[in-house]
Amino acid sequence: MNNEEILSLYETVAELSGQMLDAARSADWERLVTLESRCASQVQMLKTGAPVAALSGTIREKKVRIIHKILADDREIRNITEPWMAELSSLMSSAGTERKLSRAYGANQ
Repeated sequence: MNNEEILSLYETVAELSGQMLDAARSADWERLVTLESRCASQVQMLKTGAPVAALSGTIREKKVRIIHKILADDREIRNITEPWMAELSSLMSSAGTERKLSRAYGANQ
């Protein structure tokens, strides 16, 4: 992969991370999962791409800015999703406990 292709992949990941953030903000979990999958495939392409020579100053600075945006989006997505995931986990745990109690004691009533 050449430098332009690498930078293009980073830009695509940044665009997808922005869309993921929009989906998280609107609680569109299905869209978030779909976008996350697309983003993961782009990241995989970056990981498996042939190593390139060191980037020039301007291109390297652009790559760093893009990575900072991706990391900021990721942080905000986590800030949105982690409380929701904890609540969902709690609800699922409560439902599981309720089913166990019902199985254990419900049949005797």
